Amino acid sequence: MLASMPLTKPSTVGELLERARGPLFSFEFFPPRTEEEEPVLLRAVEALAPLGPDFVSVTYGATGSRRDRTIHATRKIAAIGNPMTVGHLTCVAQSKADIAAALHEYADAGVTNILAIRGDMPGGGEWEPHPDGLRNATELVEFVKNEGDFCVGVAAFVQPHPDSNDPDVDARILLGKVEAGAEFAITQLFFETQDYFDLVERVRGMGCDVPIIAGLMPLTVITQIERFQDLSGQPLPASFVDRLRAADPADVRSIGLQHTIDMCKDLIAGGAPGLQFFTQNRSKATREVLAAVLEDPGLAIARSA
Repeated sequence: MLASMPLTKPSTVGELLERARGPLFSFEFFPPRTEEEEPVLLRAVEALAPLGPDFVSVTYGATGSRRDRTIHATRKIAAIGNPMTVGHLTCVAQSKADIAAALHEYADAGVTNILAIRGDMPGGGEWEPHPDGLRNATELVEFVKNEGDFCVGVAAFVQPHPDSNDPDVDARILLGKVEAGAEFAITQLFFETQDYFDLVERVRGMGCDVPIIAGLMPLTVITQIERFQDLSGQPLPASFVDRLRAADPADVRSIGLQHTIDMCKDLIAGGAPGLQFFTQNRSKATREVLAAVLEDPGLAIARSA
């Protein structure tokens, strides 16, 4: 009898999800705005590395020097032996030639995974495609798949996208992105686990089984409430906000962390295939949340193969 051949190491997020024996864990960083901020990013990456993330991603600045810093940061993270890296890519203020150039730079850096999102206009203005560019994320997915051998992920909206304000429309758009070639999705920030499960149910009801990774970020100070509402596109749950505002300021951090820990446990118990933590290039809160989740014997988490 021939001995079984060892499995090759997964090279894409799609392969990780196919082989996973439990939920994936990943971290999102943003590129440094200046050279002086680069050490802050690298310290956060190194501080979170012992937690064993399955992949990390770097957000995308579409214009000039910001795009260059994104590519540079992605190269830096990939080069220092960190886990699989996902490069973000948007349609904002870019021609097809610009997007193709960014993809070639990612490929040169050894990046095999792209998170393809439409992106928002600077200053929050009404969406306007580049005259020589792409109109939406579905077109971007198609473009990336045609341009190279990439595994493509996309955004999923737990709360209605401002342009649609209709969760069923958002689910159909996600289905279109999957039909265009997307292999996984990562949600925008949210604070109610039932909203995530409602999204999954809508998408599954349309016959789509794309893995939907949950996007999370712990709230640690009361001044983050408005910022988080801007990021998620919706008001935070009233009961959660009321509890934070009524608490002693010294207790806000522990309340926010525990809320995120409880969300993680509920999501894992409900079958979420992965959790992505939006780190804001800081490590402490994410370390505390994920350590509490991984140490919970009741979850019996098995990591990916």
